[in-house]
Amino acid sequence: MTTMPKPPPQFSEFVKTYPEVARAYEALGKSVRGAGPLSEREIALVKLAISVGARMQGAAHAHTRKARAVGVEPEALRQVALLACPTIGFPNMMAALGWVNETIE
Repeated sequence: MTTMPKPPPQFSEFVKTYPEVARAYEALGKSVRGAGPLSEREIALVKLAISVGARMQGAAHAHTRKARAVGVEPEALRQVALLACPTIGFPNMMAALGWVNETIE
């Protein structure tokens, strides 16, 4: 497995400017990840799927990086985007697949 990716500059600046809010946000994330039986791999795939379904480009990039950091292979990440096609439509799926691919590359 690889180490967690370096956060984007905007997030790093947010943490410097609002450290208490950032700590609370991180604590919330840790709490919800630990609230059930999903593995780190499963959580990473679900988080990417939510980002794709919500059409949130920045989140899709972030969750692709985080998924790679816990060892999720590129083919699985691409399949998450492909699986969105019947639900969010072909053009949105193509955008999401592009986000995943540009993050992997």
